[in-house]
Amino acid sequence: MMEPKDLAAKVAEILDDKKALDVVLIDISGKAAFADYFVLASTNSERQMGALVDNVEDALEPEGIFPKSVEGKKASGWILMDYGDIIVNIMTMEMRDKYSIEKIWGDCDIQRIN
Repeated sequence: MMEPKDLAAKVAEILDDKKALDVVLIDISGKAAFADYFVLASTNSERQMGALVDNVEDALEPEGIFPKSVEGKKASGWILMDYGDIIVNIMTMEMRDKYSIEKIWGDCDIQRIN
């Protein structure tokens, strides 16, 4: 099994390679019991959002890594993929601005990928 930090970095790299916008890795391990890392990425379209979700799933499945759940719909502007220790949030720029996840977790280690 892949370590949470390595899995989060791999997901961030997949998203960056597929042209997601403003990919960020947030280490929440010291502040949250439900997960160790958030991976955030933005997109300009519902179509790209769906493609990014598919790319993450397709890249991790061969390694036996599957999401516990995938919540949200492309039309809502936010899809959350729960990989246990890693929570992947793929959202429109509008939703990202609205919910300001980086500000909420601003006292955590935040690493910008692109």
